[in-house]
Amino acid sequence: MGHYAQVWDHKAATEIIKDWNGIDQVVLRNPHGASAKISLHGGQVVSWRNDQGEELLFTSNKAIFKPPKSMRGGIQICYPQFGDCGSLDQHGFARNKMWVIDENPPPLNSNETLGKSFVDLLLKPSEEDLKHWPHSFEFRLRVSLAVDGDLTLISRIRNINGKPFSFSFAYHTYLSVSDISEVRIEGLETLDYLDNLSKKSF
Repeated sequence: MGHYAQVWDHKAATEIIKDWNGIDQVVLRNPHGASAKISLHGGQVVSWRNDQGEELLFTSNKAIFKPPKSMRGGIQICYPQFGDCGSLDQHGFARNKMWVIDENPPPLNSNETLGKSFVDLLLKPSEEDLKHWPHSFEFRLRVSLAVDGDLTLISRIRNINGKPFSFSFAYHTYLSVSDISEVRIEGLETLDYLDNLSKKSF
């Protein structure tokens, strides 16, 4: 298909398919049956299944899988802002853009690749993006699936023109849970944080 994805382990598999809108998706598989599916629309992980085939991510049945709308579900890439604290659309524009498979990924090391299937994606700003947010960048994203089924995302953002700029960033993850009343978030007891369910109060 004119794209490539580097695979270091012959048991790991990387495949490119198209969704029902004709948009490329990269499917990563490990030898035990776990898989991840990454859409070039938004550079977004839209599926992550464990060895038993159980879906670990949630995607809304109202999700729109067609640019320029972002998909509600999976793991959204929020950049160059997270939330609605700046002049851009909420959560920035990266999740609404078409990414490409990176033909010149960063140097590889064995910790990032050994026994894993993975793909490197790239996002650069369009002329329209630069009108709204005038900072030239390269956003590189590596998504890898390990033999044990662990999913890893590594982001690298490079300033192209050398002029300093600030940004915020998040992996906005929708997890699939069987009973929301049983979900607990631990480790925030000593920290200040905003709670969207309580009108962003502390």
